[in-house]
Amino acid sequence: MNPDQVRQPTLRASRVELTRLAWALGVSLAVHAFCYGGYKLGEQFDLWSRLRAPAWLQKTRMLAALIEEQQRQQEPMPLVFVDVNPAVATPEPPKDAKFYSNRDSQASNPDAEQEVSVPKIDGTQTEVAKAEDVPRSPFDRLQPAVPQQTEEQPPEQPKPRTPEPIGDLALAKPDVTLRNDAGTAEEARPRTIKEALLRQNRTQLAGEKMKQEGGVARKLEFTALDAKATAFGDYDAALIEAVQARWYDRLDQLSYDGYQRGKVVIRFKLNYDGTVSDLEVVDTTVGLTLTLICEQAIRDPAPYGKWPRELRLLVEKDYREIQFGFHYN
Repeated sequence: MNPDQVRQPTLRASRVELTRLAWALGVSLAVHAFCYGGYKLGEQFDLWSRLRAPAWLQKTRMLAALIEEQQRQQEPMPLVFVDVNPAVATPEPPKDAKFYSNRDSQASNPDAEQEVSVPKIDGTQTEVAKAEDVPRSPFDRLQPAVPQQTEEQPPEQPKPRTPEPIGDLALAKPDVTLRNDAGTAEEARPRTIKEALLRQNRTQLAGEKMKQEGGVARKLEFTALDAKATAFGDYDAALIEAVQARWYDRLDQLSYDGYQRGKVVIRFKLNYDGTVSDLEVVDTTVGLTLTLICEQAIRDPAPYGKWPRELRLLVEKDYREIQFGFHYN
């Protein structure tokens, strides 16, 4: 083969390739000109403002905008529950609350020597956030009545019965004695100050108030912490009350009298249907028996109530991870 006849590679486009490029450029310009002309024509005759998106697409856009706005405005929810006395509940939540509850409350003090961001609380323990002492309600143990000794009396002789006519019903004589109330009598007044305090704290969880240095400008008769009411408040308050009641019951059965001090921290998953799973002891400084009592206090009342609909919408998963602390003081 003659080397002069071999075709050398070149970057220069052939006539066929140039023709194809010219056609592609012309078609592209025509399409763009048609689209732009149609858009300007629609603006001139006000056609685009009359067109509406389908109803399902409008709802989707509105929902997406609403979720985006909620995420933008949503503040991080406090993670520690605190019990709030109904007497200190406020209509408005505080700013930057560190605790959540089933009621809004703003920090307050009866008196304070300084003004900082937290109230002064003169308690003894530093493990559990609590603004006031709430004693445990005493058990109403039923005791058998002691029979009173009475003098022996001769048996009463039965009176002869008057024969009733055959075929007639015996008529009972109605009681015409007037009663003092119509079934709407009010509860008796408390006889002691202790009883009055117990009645006042019926809606609160038992516990000792914490020790905390501080002071706030808001002065009230009661001490209060900054707490924000959330959708979880009522549910978690009932959950804590059930666990606390079972814990006290088991301690009473054990006749616990404070012979051992310490704490137990348990983590578990609370499922949407109220069941408990994946329970584990995170930390314990007491013996095996007192640790098992804490586990039973969580397991025995289960299943708890099913989550309300608003909680299901707020929680992305089908469960919540909860950490519970038990303190033997």
